[in-house]
Amino acid sequence: MSKQPVVQLDHITKVIGNKTIIDQLSFELFPGEVVGFLGPNGAGKTTTIRMIVGLMAPTAGEILIQGIDVQQDFEKAISHVGAIVENPELYKYMSGYKNLLHYARMVDGVTEERIDEVIELVGLQNRIEQKVSTYSLGMRQRLGLAQALLHRPSLLILDEPTNGLDPAGIREFRDYLRMVADKEDVCVLVSSHLLSEIELMCDRTLIIQSGKLIGEKQIQKEEVTAEAKKQIVQFQVNPVEKAISILQLQKIVLLYSNQTSFEIEIERDNVPKLVKNLVAEDVSIFAVETRVKSLEDEFLEITGGKSVD
Repeated sequence: MSKQPVVQLDHITKVIGNKTIIDQLSFELFPGEVVGFLGPNGAGKTTTIRMIVGLMAPTAGEILIQGIDVQQDFEKAISHVGAIVENPELYKYMSGYKNLLHYARMVDGVTEERIDEVIELVGLQNRIEQKVSTYSLGMRQRLGLAQALLHRPSLLILDEPTNGLDPAGIREFRDYLRMVADKEDVCVLVSSHLLSEIELMCDRTLIIQSGKLIGEKQIQKEEVTAEAKKQIVQFQVNPVEKAISILQLQKIVLLYSNQTSFEIEIERDNVPKLVKNLVAEDVSIFAVETRVKSLEDEFLEITGGKSVD
C-alpha cells in the first residue's frame, strides 16, 4: 500500500501484575480503509484501544498516530483521533445542531462551515434543529458520527457502533461509515460482535488472541471476486466411499463426510472437473451445494471456536 500509515503499533506489550495482556502486537492502519478488530473474550482488544488513545500506557513498544508517539506527545497525537464507544453521549434536551456547536467549541479551528459539512455528510439536514430527544437510535448514532468527525480526524475508532440498532439502522449506519471513509479519507477501526456486519463493512480484519495478532484477512467484495475464491462444496452422492477414494487420488482435502454426503474446500473452476470424474467412475450425484467461506468460518477456525469479546 503506497499511502503512509495513520497508525503504527510496533511490538506493543502490556503486562499487568504477572500477566502479559498484550504480547508483541504490531500492525498498521491506513487512510481510507475500514478495519475490523476482532478477538475472543479476553483477547486484548479493549486494552489495545485504550493504549492507542492514551488511556493506558504500554509496558514496551511504540504507538504512533500520524508519526507522533502517543506517549511522548499525547495531545498532538490524540488530536488526530475521533471515537464512538457504543451509544454516543449527547445532550438530549438540546438540538442536534447545538450539540455539535457545543463540541466544536472544545476544539480549535472547527468552523460553522465544517459543522454544516458533517451534518450533510451524515444526512441529518432535515432534523438537525430538532431536539435529540426526538431522534431515533440510528439518528443519534449518525449525530455521534458527525460529532467525532468535526475536527477532521485521521483515525475514527468505533466500539460496537451498531449495538441496539435494527437491521435497517445497521445497514444505514454501515453505508454512512463507508461513505465517510471514502470522502474524508479517514481510517476507521471497528470493534464489533457482529461478524456478518464486519464482513460487509470492512476492507480487512485483524484478529487477536491472547494479546497476539493471529490472523489478518483482506475482505474482497463478493460481487467482484466470488469466482476466484475457494468455496466449501457439499456433494450428496452414492456410494460415498468410492467418491472419497477419488478425492484421495486427486489430493482433494476432505472436510467432512457421512453415509450420504461429503464436504470439501475447492476452487469454483475445479468443481465441474470433479463432477465429471465422479460420474465417469459411476458415482451417482444427487446434489451439489456451494458457499463462499465466510468471515465467521475463518474466525472460528483461527480462534478455535471461542466466542467474540
